[in-house]
Amino acid sequence: MSSTIYHLLKTRFLRYNTMISWNSHPHEAEYDEDGNIILPPENNAQESSVFRGSWTVIEDDTAPLGNLEAKHERTSRHQHVEAVPHQRVWQTDESKTITREARSSIFTIAKNIFQEGANQYSWSARAALAQLKNACKAVVASRVPLWHFLSQPVWVVNKKSNKMKEYSRLSLFALDTVRFGGTFAVIFALLFISLNYQSFWKITQSHLNPIKKVQLSLGSGGVDDNLKQKLLKSPALAVAGSSQGDLLSFLPTVGPPDNRIIIPKLNLNVPLITPSYKSLLNEEWGRLEEDIQDALKLGVVHYPGTARPGQAGNFFVTGHSSYYPWADGNYKTVFARLHELDIGDEYWVYYGGDKHRYVVQHKKEVKPTNVNVLDQPIGQRVATLMTCTPVGTTLRRLIVTSVEVDPITGAPMEVGQNETRPTEKLKVEALPI
Repeated sequence: MSSTIYHLLKTRFLRYNTMISWNSHPHEAEYDEDGNIILPPENNAQESSVFRGSWTVIEDDTAPLGNLEAKHERTSRHQHVEAVPHQRVWQTDESKTITREARSSIFTIAKNIFQEGANQYSWSARAALAQLKNACKAVVASRVPLWHFLSQPVWVVNKKSNKMKEYSRLSLFALDTVRFGGTFAVIFALLFISLNYQSFWKITQSHLNPIKKVQLSLGSGGVDDNLKQKLLKSPALAVAGSSQGDLLSFLPTVGPPDNRIIIPKLNLNVPLITPSYKSLLNEEWGRLEEDIQDALKLGVVHYPGTARPGQAGNFFVTGHSSYYPWADGNYKTVFARLHELDIGDEYWVYYGGDKHRYVVQHKKEVKPTNVNVLDQPIGQRVATLMTCTPVGTTLRRLIVTSVEVDPITGAPMEVGQNETRPTEKLKVEALPI
């Protein structure tokens, strides 16, 4: 029998009548009682998931003639055998079962994790509550002994009279606290004032002259005597107005060679410095901060990347309100009095030879991390002045927002609008011939 099976395995092969995939599973083949190999059928893509077909047994012509009858009988017997791919159906059911079991396992594990976490938090909360209750009980229980301890008398020798003076422990502790706190406060105040004396002196100096203070509050800013004499000596500058006129009376009709910002109420006429854009374009933020700090030594800074005067957007200017006394630069207190600007006050900017007029619209304080003040509106021509506040600290930033107006009419200027330029009538007879 074994030799017959070997001969059959060597010389016979099976072929399915319709379509057989050669990637079938040979390990799922079975033997019938006569030694023939029965292979499971494959699913047909054009038929249903459970396909029924017939198997045809092809005999080898080289087989012994004595076995032809047996072969014919076996061929007839298995010619119309129908094979149902139960194994394929079992595989599909098994996959679904495995998927369901995996999903169930994942849900179970997740549920156990959340349950364990909830149990841990619940246990921690109960433990903390128990500890709090025990602490409250301990405080209540120690209230009477603590009061007896604090109310115990203590005798202190007076250094001047050499007499004993009675104190309670509580009063002695309070006196020591006040002494230490007062000493610390005085030392801190002295250090703070000494480090920022320039800014505080500038603020105090503006209040020493009451007449000048009233003039500034009424909008007719005073003029520094040195600046006034310098402007009067220059034949190219306008000298319209009274001899004691304010700073606006001496503004030149033609812009100075450098960019400047002039705030009459604060009696300021300082250079406007624009640092290099290279660090900003390369996103070298540390280098950009160094460039801004270096520019602050020369005046107030037009922040790189913000709009220029006359453009749509936010013309952003920043300056020191106070800085270290030993640091370089002559503009360490330039914006020390910026908080004195009120809504409706105006200032002027000379930029690229053009004169721009701004009127204050809003004042606010923001956190140092608030970068929204650098936003660039596309439909407005605004300007922002910024400095640190309170003076001598970096706790917050003072933001003064202004809108650009026409230098002559005072009307807010739209994007793309040019300023009004009055033209004087030319006297022909005054021309040299």
